[in-house]
Amino acid sequence: MILRALIILLLAGGLAAFTYLRLERIGRRGWVPLVCRAIAWAALGLLLLNLSCPVSRPPGRPLVLLDASLSMAAAGGHWAEARDSAASWGDVRRFGDERGPEDTLPSRGRSLLAPALTAASATGRAVVVVTDGEIEDVADLPPDLLPRATVRLFPRTPRPDLALVNLGGPVRVTAGDSIPLEVEVEATGGASADSVTVEATLAGKRLASKRLRLEGGSARGRLVLNSSAVGPGEHVLHLGLVGANDAEPRTDTRLHVVTVAPTPGVVLLAAPADWDSRFLYRTLREVAQLPVRGFVRIDPDRWRSMADLSVVPNETVRQAARRADLLIRMGRTGMLTEGATARGVWSWPAASDSGAIAGDWYLTPSAASPVSGAFLGQPVDSFPPAIQLAPLQPEPGDWIALTAQLGRRGAQRPAVFGRQAGRVRTAVVAVDGLWRWAFRDGSSEQSYRTWVAATTSWLLGGADSSRGSARPVRAVVNNGRPVVFDWTAPGPPLGLGITWSGEGAPPADTLRFDGSGHAAVWLRPGEYRYRLSGGGGGAVAVEPYSDELLPRPVVLTRHDGRSPLAAGRRAARDWLWLFAICIGALAAEWIARRRLGLR
Repeated sequence: MILRALIILLLAGGLAAFTYLRLERIGRRGWVPLVCRAIAWAALGLLLLNLSCPVSRPPGRPLVLLDASLSMAAAGGHWAEARDSAASWGDVRRFGDERGPEDTLPSRGRSLLAPALTAASATGRAVVVVTDGEIEDVADLPPDLLPRATVRLFPRTPRPDLALVNLGGPVRVTAGDSIPLEVEVEATGGASADSVTVEATLAGKRLASKRLRLEGGSARGRLVLNSSAVGPGEHVLHLGLVGANDAEPRTDTRLHVVTVAPTPGVVLLAAPADWDSRFLYRTLREVAQLPVRGFVRIDPDRWRSMADLSVVPNETVRQAARRADLLIRMGRTGMLTEGATARGVWSWPAASDSGAIAGDWYLTPSAASPVSGAFLGQPVDSFPPAIQLAPLQPEPGDWIALTAQLGRRGAQRPAVFGRQAGRVRTAVVAVDGLWRWAFRDGSSEQSYRTWVAATTSWLLGGADSSRGSARPVRAVVNNGRPVVFDWTAPGPPLGLGITWSGEGAPPADTLRFDGSGHAAVWLRPGEYRYRLSGGGGGAVAVEPYSDELLPRPVVLTRHDGRSPLAAGRRAARDWLWLFAICIGALAAEWIARRRLGLR
């Protein structure tokens, strides 16, 4: 900076001397305005280039990052001590999850330090991290930032606890089916129980219970509920440990939302029965998350269940088809599907099309379709060929997933295609014999399963009139985590009004979706019902349990930061007196020139 300042001073003085001594030739009378002009031009040059110099700044009040995750207030935690110490050490900022700084209690469902530490380090202030050391994203911490920060630990004191760590089960069942619930219990903190009882309840009514024996500190088991005892509709089931009497009661209860529907979510009608219907039904039961019912017409006038071949009344089949979420029609199903309100229709007309062309039809995947990911990296053209193809033509705007070529020669014809019209999505399979993919082991079987799962997922992704334009990604979330809604209506996501009900329910609000079509709502633990503007609604729940309440390894160590004295730079435009010198010198030059009779 000094060298550049000297150059500016020399240039300003030289130009001022050249102006007065060479151009205007005033002589000795012009020394006063010459000096004033040199000073003014030098100050102006420094301001224009805005030269700066390093300066040392005194250290400010440290910035304290306080861990506000649920683990700080769990059994054995030291939240009060950590909070009071943090307040005495500097300016407190809480960290944990993606929420803002409005919370005052340790209620965050995650322990994420990296975003807060990165932002705090950019302020140039000394940083102090106050935590129990159970950080979730320690692998994502920049290696140069953590050593510069001071870390103060308040680790949890171990307390004996029994926790219901896992709960799994179907989210929708058909009336009359059983509801199997898989549970897992763990003993932590030195808990020495030999067994524990898990009980399922609904609105205080006991539905089932099971005693599990703890071996090696954990136990797994299954509770089977009768859907008739639950009743139709959407319900929040409570599963809890009976008589645990442990240190952390919030880990003793888990919630599960299940819908008992009068008809299954996926209904397959096959007339007549063939190998494609048999393999598709089996695969659907393995990959679909909704209940699957299959009906096959073996006799000319009677339908049978594909599960046990028992005779089913035509009216039962008709009601199931009309209320299904996904309706699969294979062959001639007649009038049974009239009035169906399914949001997904999967049609297989090749088996009953009298104009189908027999032959070895080899298939090739297209580059762009909603199910193209099922065939990535797979040698589809070497899979067993289809045995016949119905000469169907897609409509304008349809996507094509597979094309067929007879004997690997001739023109490519559409074999699998689909479309969306309003809220209804339709997929059409114009070939017969894809069961041969599933019959063989290896990549062809895996591609068949993946394709069935991808097509089912796409067909069920249409707007559900009972759910409205958005639906929760998960109906039950852990304590401290948001309920995330996914936009399902056609078109770009828009603001959507939502009304809540239930004990402690928040006021009416608006769901605001991000670029990926997701909107997050933060709720306290409890059960809630919601209604969306424009129709649709459902139930969600925030359970008291959180993984933060379980003891985890301490991954940070206590140390003092190596933060150097904060340094900065002072720029020329920060000096107000330099502006005053420039203005004063120009004014003095003008006065001197007027006295000399110059303009």
